[in-house]
Amino acid sequence: MIEIDLSGRVAFVTGGSRGLGRADALTLGRAGADVVIADIQVESDPGDDAARYGAIAQAARSQGLVYTEATAQEICDLGRRAAAIKCDVTERAQVDEAVRRTVEEFGSVDILVNNAGTLDHLGRLTDQQAQLWERDLRVNLTGAFNCAQAVWPHLQERGWGRIINMASVAGTLGGFGQASYSTTKAGLLGLTRTLALEGARHGITCNAIVPGIIGTEAFNFGNPVMNERMVKRTAMRRAGEPQDVANAIAFLCSDLASYITGVALNVSGGIELFTF
Repeated sequence: MIEIDLSGRVAFVTGGSRGLGRADALTLGRAGADVVIADIQVESDPGDDAARYGAIAQAARSQGLVYTEATAQEICDLGRRAAAIKCDVTERAQVDEAVRRTVEEFGSVDILVNNAGTLDHLGRLTDQQAQLWERDLRVNLTGAFNCAQAVWPHLQERGWGRIINMASVAGTLGGFGQASYSTTKAGLLGLTRTLALEGARHGITCNAIVPGIIGTEAFNFGNPVMNERMVKRTAMRRAGEPQDVANAIAFLCSDLASYITGVALNVSGGIELFTF
């Protein structure tokens, strides 16, 4: 049997409190990795000023959908090591400290999953808000850059590394009413290819996942009518599951994918196909 074995690896997953990030962290743990989950929200810090993080963060907090520490505990229950760290990826000092703690407590950092992102800024171009445009750039794009730059010396030193950037079909197809979101996700694809080029001779691969419509908490917060339209636009006529994305990430992080770098892998149910 071909097995994905990440034993002895340490993964740093951002935005792991719920949705895709949580599924990614759990799947990497099941594959044998130790996992550090970095998120702006943790259960033991209820006064996290969720309002400044956007509507989805507020809704998640109010509905008890923050599982950062719970996810770390689930990974520990699997017999792996895990930790939950409160971290805002837009604050470089916080990122550097989180990576320092990871290396100090876990011995290394081998895998970075740049999952933290915003998804609540909706509106046609004339309705896009300048402050939310800037926020989305900081979180979705600069946040990924901050984390990649912070872990890079450790990956180089070990001569092995995996970086996964969470893009979106909005970045490859465009997103009506999603100027800031689609722009940042497209930018991640350029960052992915550049890091793939620069890392190739150091044993570091960098790839992007391009999810389509995935049934996360954020999707369920959306307009049901619009959600149905997007599902019908998908060739498979259904939303994907977070596990579908997590499975692809686990593969790309493994030695089975050692000759794959710089790709944008659609996990989309065929939404990018000519569907009618």
